[in-house]
Amino acid sequence: MIGIGIVGLPNVGKSTLFNAITKAGAAEAANYPFCTIEPNVGMVTVPDKRIDELAKIINPQRVVQATVEFVDIAGLVAGASKGEGLGNKFLSNIRGTAAICQVVRCFDDDNVVHVSGGVDPIRDINVINGELILADMETIDKALEKNKKLLVTKNKDVMKLVPVLEKCQAHLNEEKLLKTLNLTDEEKELIKVYQLLTIKPMIFVTNVSEDDLATGNEYVEKVREYAKGLDSEVVIVSAKVEEELQEMEEADKEEFLESLGVEEAGLNRLIRAGFKLLGLQTYFTAGVKEVRAWTINIGDTAPKAAGVIHTDFERGFIRAKVASYEDFIKYSGWKGTQEAGVMRVEGKDYVVQDGDLMEFLFNV
Repeated sequence: MIGIGIVGLPNVGKSTLFNAITKAGAAEAANYPFCTIEPNVGMVTVPDKRIDELAKIINPQRVVQATVEFVDIAGLVAGASKGEGLGNKFLSNIRGTAAICQVVRCFDDDNVVHVSGGVDPIRDINVINGELILADMETIDKALEKNKKLLVTKNKDVMKLVPVLEKCQAHLNEEKLLKTLNLTDEEKELIKVYQLLTIKPMIFVTNVSEDDLATGNEYVEKVREYAKGLDSEVVIVSAKVEEELQEMEEADKEEFLESLGVEEAGLNRLIRAGFKLLGLQTYFTAGVKEVRAWTINIGDTAPKAAGVIHTDFERGFIRAKVASYEDFIKYSGWKGTQEAGVMRVEGKDYVVQDGDLMEFLFNV
């Protein structure tokens, strides 16, 4: 699956936000519905000050940062699950993503048309979630119809699957997202093949005016309250501000953000939140040729981490030399951490921590 799908009703600022995220201007942004038809995909660098600090110590020939993928998907309208607007196309595009980023309009502007006639973020979220629920209901109903017929075969997998599908069906019939249903890891694995929409991790981006960027507003508070029930994060962004920032020099950006009462661009927070939403974390390798951030899943062991460099590293893994980022900075590199006794040697069962500095020993 590709990364994070940016979704929302038409004219909430999705494509403007995507353009700012990718700094590529690849997504058309205009003041009319269905401006985005084919999904635009952008690989985005994950802002991480740690890699800059590592580079100061190592002075490498090059620095390579971690990336995360964002996808700008066409605006959805009520009735999408029945084919309204770009319905089926929207749903198939989002089905291929690993997580959902819902952009919600939280600003008043008579010059920007709202597809529903007025600003109401919770109504907008419910429209999107309602369509996702209806799409999942259709998927589950078809799966149940097929698998119930197979129960007569006494197939063990089918006998395990049907009760899970029935549990999902009952939950969806209550108009609830599957991400709020208490499923075991085994049950999630059984239904993984269906690429259900409402089970995906979700984050909400509240698109506000420039004046509300630092503190938010009453619309944002409503979204925050709603997101609590889904255990989802809320990020405040002003798509208009982010668009303006892309045209500025670095020094001017800092001054502009300071004048707005914020320390960093909202997009930086969004990209980091998206990285976390996907269950990803970073470890580093640091040598004179290259300082690099490597992307792995949270909970990955040392051999898995080695495998993202090269599959041979995972197959032939023997052990890893490890130092925490904090110790690496404190003692100025590998030599200092070894002399201070804080550099460790870890084996195959070691679970990599975010920010670890690692070197691998392996059999070719």
